[in-house]
Amino acid sequence: MRFSILLVFLIPCLGLHAQIFPELGAQRAGISALTFLNLDLSPRSAALAGANICLSSDAFGAALNPATLSDLKGISVAASHTFWAADIDYSFLSVAKPTSAGVFAISLSGLNSGPMPVRTTFQPEGTGENFYAYYLTTGLSYANRLTDQFSWGTNVRYVREQLAEFRANTVVVDLGFLYNTDFKDLTFAVAIKNFGGNSTLKGSVELDTAFSNKPLNLESYPAPTVFQLGLSMVPWKNADESQTLTAMLQLNHPNDNSENIRLGLEYAYKNLLFLRAGYKVNVKDQPFPTAGVGVRMRLGAFPFRFDYAFDQLQYLGTIHRVGLNIDFSSETR
Repeated sequence: MRFSILLVFLIPCLGLHAQIFPELGAQRAGISALTFLNLDLSPRSAALAGANICLSSDAFGAALNPATLSDLKGISVAASHTFWAADIDYSFLSVAKPTSAGVFAISLSGLNSGPMPVRTTFQPEGTGENFYAYYLTTGLSYANRLTDQFSWGTNVRYVREQLAEFRANTVVVDLGFLYNTDFKDLTFAVAIKNFGGNSTLKGSVELDTAFSNKPLNLESYPAPTVFQLGLSMVPWKNADESQTLTAMLQLNHPNDNSENIRLGLEYAYKNLLFLRAGYKVNVKDQPFPTAGVGVRMRLGAFPFRFDYAFDQLQYLGTIHRVGLNIDFSSETR
């Protein structure tokens, strides 16, 4: 019965054609580097179609909206793994700790392409050699609550790109704000992510110049900066609050593509079982709803949550994400 509420919310969204939302900025598609930074690291967020900047706090906040870290009451550890298309793996680990001066978090993520064959003009099937693509980030986050309702946070990340013999090093910054109200847990959030300098690959390699003697030109490209504006609320919960329904709406304005909207719903049963669904509006090649589930259990004296997300892409196939979050707060024992 409760899950049907998710469908009632999502079915009308399926009929929304991208033309309703003008493809402003579509002409900018493909102008940025380091686009792996746009991939969702949180299974919970991915199941909600990326409507994530208002999500309740855990250590995944370091990757979503650092302002949400301000709600943590104890040490939180989060880890996830994304099984992306073409055997690409993307992993994430974050540890957050509250202090008297605010909440600090450190995070690490890495994307690995796996082996790819070296091809030349006369050996299009491969030379027998392989090359690899690696993308690594390390981040330091800080969040603080300025008032009972308003909090902010920032995240500074060092990004390293390694593509065969070429490499690039960049620093990007995230900045987020969160405002909570007393009306149906209505929350507003604003975030700017991946703001930083341009990225330029550096290195040298022997090129196959059988049909071209043009030198290799390594240009500089901006990071995939995105401005996000979102809200969430609890439109329904039963008398004893054992069942709740949370709705999320988010607008994304990227510097390298069209504006898009993310819609998400999460149904929680006794804070133990979570059913999630979402939909992306005006995101090309991603016309299908997202879905996922979360289960809250205990690891000894401490609770942990296992999350799974399912995302079906039009051309790249099915993307699976799994994640764990462990809360070491004494208040949740």
